[in-house]
Amino acid sequence: MTILAEPRATSPIVASLRWIAGLPPAYPLLALLLGIAYFTHPHLLSPLFLMLMLRQAAPLGLATIGQSLVIRCRSIDLSSAGIMAVTSYILTSGTMPVPPLAAIALCIVVGLAIGFINGIIITVRKASAVIVTLAMSIILTGVVIAFSQFRAPGDVPQILRDVVTSRIGGIPVAPILWVLALLPLYYIDRFTVFGRYVRAVGSNPLAAEMSGIPHARIVLVAHTVSGLFSVLSCFFLLGFVGVGTVNIGQDLALNSLSASILGGINFGAGRGGMWGPAAAAFMLTFLFNFLTSFGLGEPGKLMLQGLIVIVAAVAYSKRHT
Repeated sequence: MTILAEPRATSPIVASLRWIAGLPPAYPLLALLLGIAYFTHPHLLSPLFLMLMLRQAAPLGLATIGQSLVIRCRSIDLSSAGIMAVTSYILTSGTMPVPPLAAIALCIVVGLAIGFINGIIITVRKASAVIVTLAMSIILTGVVIAFSQFRAPGDVPQILRDVVTSRIGGIPVAPILWVLALLPLYYIDRFTVFGRYVRAVGSNPLAAEMSGIPHARIVLVAHTVSGLFSVLSCFFLLGFVGVGTVNIGQDLALNSLSASILGGINFGAGRGGMWGPAAAAFMLTFLFNFLTSFGLGEPGKLMLQGLIVIVAAVAYSKRHT
């Protein structure tokens, strides 16, 4: 007669460590950053500075929403810089003499259209998402530069500056709008058929397609939504800067990719949900300001960011393979 030994109970400490190890890298990295800042630069943890960081992180957070959705469908979107250049030019150059609200609506339509075109080329022609979206960004930026030689970008409409820089009860409205954008997407992701389809496509595109899930349509919608959020991100940047430029948001494509990975969104996997990438966007924004306080220049920031993303992606993928 074989006597089975009772399994030993896992201690609370071990269980807690396993739980922490299963989190997206953004959470422990953010906690580590805040801990270091507490001992080295405690003024960075003041409520006023943290509110400023939340406002500064909002454009990256919005761009990351679209990027993370696309990555979960095993695709990628590098066209945000071009979309932002077009948005900036339409809003600030005065080339189209329309009221500010009409110009804002036009930018939204253009962003949706560009994202839709990206999705069509990628899904119908089976082209590489990296090549298609990067080429789209280059083309759009080139068009804007050509037009800006005849009519340069100018001031941002006052209504956009007022909305983006306003406060509600002392709280900047930018992070509030960021959270309001996250809430319905969180609901869609967790409780709707579209969210289940996204997870199925990300887990196994071939199996999803064979089971009748509209794989191409899901990827198309993801790229269209990503184009929309690139425009919304540009609105925030323009509202903060106050002046249009053809170079606005040049670093957001790679930063949103970094935030998505650090937030737990690997290609085809979305364990970070919608909040993981949001935490990563704030973490990266805090990191850049933290490194600036140490006098580290832009090259050092880029190298450190790339190193963090590589280590986090390798470690996270190994834990979940």
